[in-house]
Amino acid sequence: MMISTKGRYALRVLVDMAEHPSPTNIPLKEIAERQEISEKYLENIVKDLVKAGVIKGLRGKGGGYQLNKAPDQINVYDVVCLMEGTLAPVACLEEDTPPCTRMVECRTLGLWKGLDEAVRTYLSAYTIEDLIQKETDGFDYVI
Repeated sequence: MMISTKGRYALRVLVDMAEHPSPTNIPLKEIAERQEISEKYLENIVKDLVKAGVIKGLRGKGGGYQLNKAPDQINVYDVVCLMEGTLAPVACLEEDTPPCTRMVECRTLGLWKGLDEAVRTYLSAYTIEDLIQKETDGFDYVI
């Protein structure tokens, strides 16, 4: 499984917005510059985030974006699934997929279900708030 740039950049945009809170809208240009990502590419990402209600946007003078939820209310798993569509390791575990005819005799189904659950559990344990917290434990020395 590999998360696309769209999924990774969506998280970077949300982390950036959480780290640079503003009472006014944050221009996409500022986020793009800080994150060193093409503004044009970010336009597609923020469009999906606005549509899903994760952020809100305003066009025109004074326009830009703001988080629509507190950083501790934005779940990483939900954002990655929004951008990627599915994280299911095999097609038979994707939502709205008809049951596999081999499911009863499939020797690998348990393996794929376990992997799917591990990914879901791991990513669901993180919020944007968790990502903006600076990790310092264990990184206080220089070699």
